[in-house]
Amino acid sequence: MPLWSTGIFLSITIAISGSLVVLQALSMDRHLGPHFIIPAGSFPVFNLLATAISIFIVDRFILHKLRPLQRVGIGHVINIVGLVGSALLERGRLGVVRSHNLTNQPGTVVPMSALWLVAPMLIMGIGEAFQFPGQVALYYEQFPKPLKSTSTAMMSLLIGIGFYLSTAITHLVKQTTGWLPNNINQGRLDNVFWMSAVIGVNERLLKPKLIT
Repeated sequence: MPLWSTGIFLSITIAISGSLVVLQALSMDRHLGPHFIIPAGSFPVFNLLATAISIFIVDRFILHKLRPLQRVGIGHVINIVGLVGSALLERGRLGVVRSHNLTNQPGTVVPMSALWLVAPMLIMGIGEAFQFPGQVALYYEQFPKPLKSTSTAMMSLLIGIGFYLSTAITHLVKQTTGWLPNNINQGRLDNVFWMSAVIGVNERLLKPKLIT
């Protein structure tokens, strides 16, 4: 249960990141060639693609070399790296906003390719490929035989709780700080990503013997 409950923090950070990347994409240049514009809501799909491909690779080539706890720990570290990357990317986006005097022009497309958002999405997707299947394997391994089927449902419950809590945290941040205004060019989304990274690090500190 302690490992399961701390995993909720990771789900919170993933949910926050997935929602913020859409806001970022809406303000950036989403052209792919002269005629096609990538829908902003499609960017989280890159995370899912990275997860699906990485699960296949891990299952085929890495799974037998790592215990479930090690996979969870590796995935957690990779996810934190992805959050840090998102924070740095947003800082760069805000720099472009200021250099072009777009801070007070809501709805204006920032002259920065939205494809930059793909990199942290891919990193976090790789992390999830280690983290979540590792947790399912651990629960299935540790639960008593009559509860093994329940162990797989624990993962879905963890993700659901994390996504609900992410909504509450996002609302709290919006109400108590100036980080999430309606015009994100006036906000500090990078601070939200840094906050998410800190949440992830704190979760890691709660499991000091995760990788042994």
